[in-house]
Amino acid sequence: MLELSKSKKKDVQAKILVIDDEPDLVDTLQCQLEFNSYEVVIAENGKEGLEKAKSEKPDLILLDYAMPVMDGLGMLEKLRSHPDLKEIPVIMLTASSEAQNVEKACSCGITDYITKPFDYGLLMEKITDVLEVKKS
Repeated sequence: MLELSKSKKKDVQAKILVIDDEPDLVDTLQCQLEFNSYEVVIAENGKEGLEKAKSEKPDLILLDYAMPVMDGLGMLEKLRSHPDLKEIPVIMLTASSEAQNVEKACSCGITDYITKPFDYGLLMEKITDVLEVKKS
């Protein structure tokens, strides 16, 4: 059974864009994030994610690496080249732990890189930390 993990600060209100093509993972992330008082926006691939980033202006993006239509790296490169979106923090959540993929993502300016499967408590801590830094 899924155990919901509370973040350090319940009163943090932020919009998080989740971009992943795994429906079960997206549902679990959405439940976890909403439980911690975050507004959640969902996209199934990088192309849809880029459009939602433009329209929704999220405070943070959780991004998968391997997706159809446009992968996470392609989306990240376009995000970083867009003047209004380039400063949005991105945490890459992916099954890919290959060093070359980590290096490529880091060169595009990701904030953190977490491999699947991951601990939801740790993810919530990282989200809280990233959003606290963004506020200051």
